[in-house]
Amino acid sequence: MPIRLPLRSLLVPVRQIGARLTPAAFDRYAAAIVLLPAEPKSVPWQSLPHGLMLRDVFVTKGRKPGDIVPLRLGPHGGTWVTAVCVADTATTFERLQASARVARSALEGEPDTVLILSRGCAPTAADDAIKALIAALEAAAFRFASFKSISKPHGKLARIDVAAAGKVREMDLTLATSAGNNLARWLTALPPNMLDATAYRRLLRDLARHLNLDFTFYGEAQLKRQGAGAFLAVSQGNATRNAGIVHLTYRGAARRRRAIRTPGATGARRAAQQPPALCLVGKGICFDTGGTNLKTHKGMLDMHIDMEGSAVAVGSLYALHNLGAPLDVDCWLAITENRTGPQAYKPQDVVRASNGTTIQVIHTDAEGRMVLADTLSLAARRKPGAIIDYATLTGACVYALTERYSGIFTNRPATRDLLEAAGATSGERVWSFPMDADFDTDLESSVADVLQCTTEGKGDHILAARFLARFVPQTIPWLHIDLAAGSRTGGLAHIGTDITGFGVRYTLDLVRRGWPASARATA
Repeated sequence: MPIRLPLRSLLVPVRQIGARLTPAAFDRYAAAIVLLPAEPKSVPWQSLPHGLMLRDVFVTKGRKPGDIVPLRLGPHGGTWVTAVCVADTATTFERLQASARVARSALEGEPDTVLILSRGCAPTAADDAIKALIAALEAAAFRFASFKSISKPHGKLARIDVAAAGKVREMDLTLATSAGNNLARWLTALPPNMLDATAYRRLLRDLARHLNLDFTFYGEAQLKRQGAGAFLAVSQGNATRNAGIVHLTYRGAARRRRAIRTPGATGARRAAQQPPALCLVGKGICFDTGGTNLKTHKGMLDMHIDMEGSAVAVGSLYALHNLGAPLDVDCWLAITENRTGPQAYKPQDVVRASNGTTIQVIHTDAEGRMVLADTLSLAARRKPGAIIDYATLTGACVYALTERYSGIFTNRPATRDLLEAAGATSGERVWSFPMDADFDTDLESSVADVLQCTTEGKGDHILAARFLARFVPQTIPWLHIDLAAGSRTGGLAHIGTDITGFGVRYTLDLVRRGWPASARATA
């Protein structure tokens, strides 16, 4: 069954309208969200549609910040209104979390239009609340692919209108990150027989065509010539020879202008061959059985989402493209399954990665670091300004942080404060783990350059990062994100689905803060 990219449905259109609304204009909306200040007594109630009724609810009954009041207003109760007092101070995560509750209330009746109306709020608090609400509405309104024979009819949210004093700052960033997150979640949720390596490659080629990106696929034969023995050890157990590494190339506005001045294919080719400012690398294990060290039923059930790292890399690239980011970005995606069978790799195999490092295999379910080793090595050959890799890599990181945070590891310890600050301001929280060189003693092998992992699970998230560090030259700033928060029952922050798409908001915030340039300055 062929699947198509949902690019046209990734976002609900958003427009900003005049701050003043008549009751008649207000009543035309199927649903409305009314934002009021923490002290609603100061609200100019007469200027607010149905303001006297709202004043009775909020002032007389003493509502406090965060309280959500659902009610019907207008002729015959035609508009479903969710009113809420906005806290003057809150973390981004708290704001997003609160917005998820408001969005669920506003979308309860599956409205076709939603109005966000702000009255009396401080400008910064109003802007932040509106952007959080839009992110939550965009996430809640987006639907994953469905394969039901008879689909239940759903109302479609067609438009979000914002009525606020002054233009909302950085709305384009909010919409770009929402689109990237929705794309990442959609890809991750696809069933493994719908998104095998062949289908994934086709979707990525379609995306490249739509966005005018360069697309290159390195199949197993080409990877063998590249000496990518770590990746090929994992893919050799597959029944089909469709695994490989996809390379997408985006060139920012400044580079595109230079390419135009050098007309024809030559200019584009020269632009593509220049070292990128940033490489995004993703683990794309379309299904993980554990290989020879076979997982249990419960452990294997949701292993179609083990490609979420690659989906987040793609979603981040899509968001950067939507923003027209003036960065040159490469995206490298390690796409394969980890199957079991007569040809599957085994514990105690010794393989050689593309940078010449020999690896002693200990556990075949530690396949993510194997495919990333060669993918990072190939990406590093382009001498990028910096590398970020994304992977649902270790259970140890989940045990350390739960699914509320993701773990980060970097070869630029001086940037840890900046990296964690991006987690705080984006609402996708991260925690930096140590990367001291003495951890390498736990990975010493008597027959190869390095052990793939240890037989024990303690500190495996740290040891996995130390293993991967061997495949990124120290001259290149590198950030490894272990996506402990990639999946959480009930969702996280403004995301209501178990698959969270964690990482897109974080990446865009990090780039907005000037990373990777700031990381290069610490070299």
